[in-house]
Amino acid sequence: MTLQIYQNLIHGKLAKFNEQVPDCFMGWNGDSIQLPDTGTHFGFVYSGHPILQRWTGLQDYKLHPGMYFSLSGAGAVGGENSSGFVVTCPTFKGVFMIGGEIESIGRLSYIDGGTDNVLIPPIMSGDPCLNALYFPPGVDQTIHTHPSYRLIIVVEGSGECETPDGITPLQPGMIIFIPANNLHKFRTQADNLTVVCFHPDSDTGFTHTNHPMLKRTMVAGISAANLPEIQTKSLINRER
Repeated sequence: MTLQIYQNLIHGKLAKFNEQVPDCFMGWNGDSIQLPDTGTHFGFVYSGHPILQRWTGLQDYKLHPGMYFSLSGAGAVGGENSSGFVVTCPTFKGVFMIGGEIESIGRLSYIDGGTDNVLIPPIMSGDPCLNALYFPPGVDQTIHTHPSYRLIIVVEGSGECETPDGITPLQPGMIIFIPANNLHKFRTQADNLTVVCFHPDSDTGFTHTNHPMLKRTMVAGISAANLPEIQTKSLINRER
């Protein structure tokens, strides 16, 4: 399976690319899309001022270009003259969050001159996350792979994506689907390139024995992280 490019925001399911995951993605462009009551939805606003509707509590939120959100459960997003995309993870129980707009440069070092920001972090290690990647002019990335798929929207600037199958020019508004373990690299010339990228998993984040509340609780000068005998062992069951 090779890299897939979408010139316009459209509806689609990742299953059509033979990924062994139940996730799906949807785009909206001047309309509204319904978000099912199962799982968690990660979204990004590309243009316009859509309304994010949260059926829990019948809450409405006006969004702006460059904003992003995480919504657990049923809702809707969209509106006239607005566009964006949503990735739904039907087996993941996330939290409700709205952020943005995205910053103009990353806070974290990436590779080959690029930087990144974690927009929606994993709640716990292994959970999905949403990121922004920033490439200044003159970047020629080291060719690489990822152990899981990536779904990307080009937000600003221009560049190109190279795979063993060829080179694809990138412009704002394009959607890029990169299958797991697919060789690729990004390149910029005189312009910068900003993309927002969804990861369905992670290998960083908090665990039950590594989080700020636990580690910064001191008992006679010793962190509770180093006192397993007082750590909570049984948790209230909740959907993950």
